[in-house]
Amino acid sequence: MGMRNLCLVWLGMSCCSMYGWGAEKGQPNIVLMMSDDQGWGDVGYNGHKELKTPVLDEMARTGLRFDQFYAAAPVCSPTRGSVLTGRHPNRFGCFSWGYTLRPQEVTIGEGLLGVGYRTGHFGKWHLGPLTGNSTISPSAKGFEEWLSSPNFYENNPWMSHKGKPVQVQGESSMVAVDAAIQLIREAVKQEKPFFTVVWFGSPHAPYVAAEDELGLYQGLEVSQQAKHYYGEITGIDRAVGKLRKELRDLKVAENTLVWYTSDNGAMGPGSTGGLSGKKGTLWEGGIRVPCIIEWPAVIKQPRTTPMACSTVDILPTLFDLVGVELPTRPLDGMSLKPLLDGELKQRSKPLGFWVYPTAGHPVRSTEILKAMASSLEAGVEKDTHFPADPGSLAKQYDTTQLPGHAAWLDAPYKLHRIPEGKEFKYQLFDLSQDVQEKKDISETEGKRLEKMKQELEEWQKSVVNSLNGVDYAK
Repeated sequence: MGMRNLCLVWLGMSCCSMYGWGAEKGQPNIVLMMSDDQGWGDVGYNGHKELKTPVLDEMARTGLRFDQFYAAAPVCSPTRGSVLTGRHPNRFGCFSWGYTLRPQEVTIGEGLLGVGYRTGHFGKWHLGPLTGNSTISPSAKGFEEWLSSPNFYENNPWMSHKGKPVQVQGESSMVAVDAAIQLIREAVKQEKPFFTVVWFGSPHAPYVAAEDELGLYQGLEVSQQAKHYYGEITGIDRAVGKLRKELRDLKVAENTLVWYTSDNGAMGPGSTGGLSGKKGTLWEGGIRVPCIIEWPAVIKQPRTTPMACSTVDILPTLFDLVGVELPTRPLDGMSLKPLLDGELKQRSKPLGFWVYPTAGHPVRSTEILKAMASSLEAGVEKDTHFPADPGSLAKQYDTTQLPGHAAWLDAPYKLHRIPEGKEFKYQLFDLSQDVQEKKDISETEGKRLEKMKQELEEWQKSVVNSLNGVDYAK
């Protein structure tokens, strides 16, 4: 009997009595968690000698640990858009930080809401305005309940609760988890499956750890900035621990898929674990991030996978698990369900990366939310910070112009297309032998180089077609 059939038997025998909701359908609860700027090396289980991440370390020991997991982009807003859509963010014009989602995109929230899940978003949104009338707010994109921030947020943060600005008291990561726990309790009481997105605002600058977490590092011989950075990550770890304990207390942990990762590589005092580059670059240190999946009903034994996977794989994986039909448009990810079942060892679909050369847009959360509060007091619901029409296709892009640094990963080989003036140079690396990307093998791998160059160009043209709205007509 295959792994999938075994899982279905288990669900049929024990989930119904344990959880009391639709277990015969095999629908798992789902929690997606994402940190903000946490580098590949910023966890104890990846060798950091000073950071205290006991909860994440335990999850890595007992669940499925990814040793080659990628953010779709080297900065925050684009990667978050890739999670929700399964698509590279350039396809919908989310080029850099502060850019938005498009209302035409289909999200995980919409898909799971449509099949009976309770859905909620808590923490950093960074994909557009958080007014109640926004076409790209969490409400508009499939989330029934939300307590969200326009960008990163600190302790005692201003947040938007379903379009109403409020100031919440508490350590920043715990604020998001506490709100998520409230939704989870409601869903369990209602005997409904839940889909909860928790996007932390840490360890993003300016690095202000809560007193308890900061105290753990005061004896270290590192900068005060680094102590706060470490403290923010430990704050995340503690919040994750509280959520996991709640799942166990509610007796729903067994059939809850918890997926933890980061939105891009490290910056400032963060660690890449020895990888080249940092946040903002397509070198491994900019896009390779920590990732763990915990799902005791299916991942019964601890495993580590070296297979290259990405945030664009999240939507196709979850839709496959739950039985939601995929959107009829190009997706850059693939379902990892066979990997979870232990049946997949090698990725069949390469991954594309592309930094379109545009400046980011500053998004100052507290300032924006206080302005929203003032507008609401005056009887007006508005946020003038973002584009008035985020779904506009007025600007069209030339498919013959493919500017900026791009990369094509057909593991273990990774091709870089690097701008040099008006031309491009290509560098090819075998990551299985050279994870630091120091030895260019393009001269000795000419045939592979040409094949990957052609595949990358075809993919980039497909991305521009999506950017121009071709997909929305299908």
